[in-house]
Amino acid sequence: MNAFQRNESKETLFTFISAGDDPPKGDFPLQRKSPKLCGSNYPLSIAFIVVNEFCERFSYYGMRAVLTLYFLSFFHWDENLSTAVYHAFSALCYFTPVIGAIMADSWLGKYKTIIYLSIVYVVGHLIKSVGAIPSLGNQAVHVVLSMVGLFLIALGTGGIKPCVSAFGGDQFEEEHTSERSKFFSIFYLSINAGSLISTFVTPVLRGDVKCFGEDCYALAFGVPAALMVLALVVFIAGSGLYRKTPPQGNVLLEVCKCIGFAIKNRLKNRSREIPKRDHWLDWASEKYSKQLIGEVKMVTRVLFLFIPLPMFWALFDQQFLNPLLILVFIPIFDLGLYPLINMCKLNFTPIRKMATGMILAGLAFGLAAVIEVKINETDMPRLVPKESLIRVLNLAKNPVQVTIQDKDLFQQPVESFQITDLEAKPENGLAAVRFINGLSQDVNLTIDSKRFIAVQRNYSASEYSVLERDVYNDGKCITETGEFPLELGLLDFGASYTVVITNISGDAVETWKSEDIKANNVHMAWQLPQYLLISAGEVMFSITGLAFSYSQVYSHMAPDSELQGLCGSLDVLIIPFQMMQSPASMKSVLQAGWLLTVAVGNTFVLIVAEAAPMAQWAEFVLFTVLLFAVCIIFSIMGYFYVSVDPEDLEEKEEKRETSSRGNMIGLVTQKTKL
Repeated sequence: MNAFQRNESKETLFTFISAGDDPPKGDFPLQRKSPKLCGSNYPLSIAFIVVNEFCERFSYYGMRAVLTLYFLSFFHWDENLSTAVYHAFSALCYFTPVIGAIMADSWLGKYKTIIYLSIVYVVGHLIKSVGAIPSLGNQAVHVVLSMVGLFLIALGTGGIKPCVSAFGGDQFEEEHTSERSKFFSIFYLSINAGSLISTFVTPVLRGDVKCFGEDCYALAFGVPAALMVLALVVFIAGSGLYRKTPPQGNVLLEVCKCIGFAIKNRLKNRSREIPKRDHWLDWASEKYSKQLIGEVKMVTRVLFLFIPLPMFWALFDQQFLNPLLILVFIPIFDLGLYPLINMCKLNFTPIRKMATGMILAGLAFGLAAVIEVKINETDMPRLVPKESLIRVLNLAKNPVQVTIQDKDLFQQPVESFQITDLEAKPENGLAAVRFINGLSQDVNLTIDSKRFIAVQRNYSASEYSVLERDVYNDGKCITETGEFPLELGLLDFGASYTVVITNISGDAVETWKSEDIKANNVHMAWQLPQYLLISAGEVMFSITGLAFSYSQVYSHMAPDSELQGLCGSLDVLIIPFQMMQSPASMKSVLQAGWLLTVAVGNTFVLIVAEAAPMAQWAEFVLFTVLLFAVCIIFSIMGYFYVSVDPEDLEEKEEKRETSSRGNMIGLVTQKTKL
């Protein structure tokens, strides 16, 4: 007894398609179309997705903006440990997308994966905020809570990364490929808007608001937690509008098994007598269908093209000015530059855009290396073994000629004392100043309202005081004979000064100021070209790559011969336009592969930094050379890559459908018993 005989008492409703109807398109099963946004071809559902992404990125970058400072000031970790934990957390956030992709494609689907992992995300934020309350337990409790919270945040933010962008792309009908492409630009705008605003807000919450008698890290972490709750609420609010693609089974596992079987089968059949096959994956045809093998071919081609990309992320770092420039550049590129290039009939393919982005990033870091060399010209000389640097201060009234004989003797005996200079510039562009008291009486100095320095008589020296760059002419010098004004003048960026109090004349203190380490002489504006180049490179590289990794997988209809083979036993002509689930079922996995290039790039930076410490300018040069080399490799790979253009596929499919309609007869919808 066959299946039809077993169910002959059941009625089945078939939908027949007449010669004048268009076959259904998009993901199968068919879903109703989402309402459009303001009369455009943009689904209303993407508004909820974009707002969700803005809130989530505000949450993530807002928390991360104060994370290193939290380690330094709250945990009192040293800078090396704080930096290492920070980078480890950042790298973990780009490894966990693989977990989210597997959950979405194999188990829950994108929609449920986003919701469940967003809840994990919220819990992580809450635990992180509670761990920042000083009165709650000792430091060990704070560290444990913070690390657990960071792990859950990494799992949540990483897990939803490949799902949200791919889920947004799923909202568009197949014929709206240009709108889908622009969606990824809007999506990226929301990312950088959230990053920019949170970079302003959370440091203010930490520093300007006090709680528990100190900086309010609990609030600085609590506000991002609230934004993540809002992101989850907004996403759920759009539930009724979404096109939800069901999971397609354990896609990643099937892909791995198919690849493994192909390799194993090829190794077993190495005889020259066995005919060669067109593609190495064709060796899996004994066990897997042509459809699956075709899908794996498509995905592996894209993933292979991703291999050189981590080098771009090795150079890229999210900073304050970058998201601001991204917000400016995205509309300029999408509405101005790209249309202009198209008008000039230039074939500016996605791969060429990405290669151009890599070149711009390389130029940015090449320029950074040049500027770093100029900055280092004002540094203290780097001494090698058996070398010393001696500085002679002449406090006499007349010039003194001093020479060194045999490298260890002064020609003229000099009464001397030794004090230790700074070995490097003050950090963060601050200025350093110390005082030598040339008077025969002790002095108490006031530089500003917070600096009080006592220096003993007869050429005693004070410790260095580190100050903000400013003009200090309101100081005071208090001696046994009275109080006198103290004018130091400008203490400039990165400079080190020695101020010698030489005499008191009338109502003023006479001083002599020596610039021991030269001030920084490279203007901060020279950083602007670097930011412009790296931001332009990111727009071309990252947004294009995000859309490219989505567009290279698609749904297509089964060939006519396959369709006709499904309906030979029915006495009524039925053509079930079965939508073949091709790599569209692996969009999240491919998006995870794209995000994985970020993780590999960050990991590469950590390895280089730890394995071979080098000067900053040398590191810039190294990465610039590596990026240009990788860009050449990527360009060669891209030259041989046959890109899938969704618009071309749509046109070809419509032509094929039109030509096939002439052979179809009029069909009607009816019920039939089998």
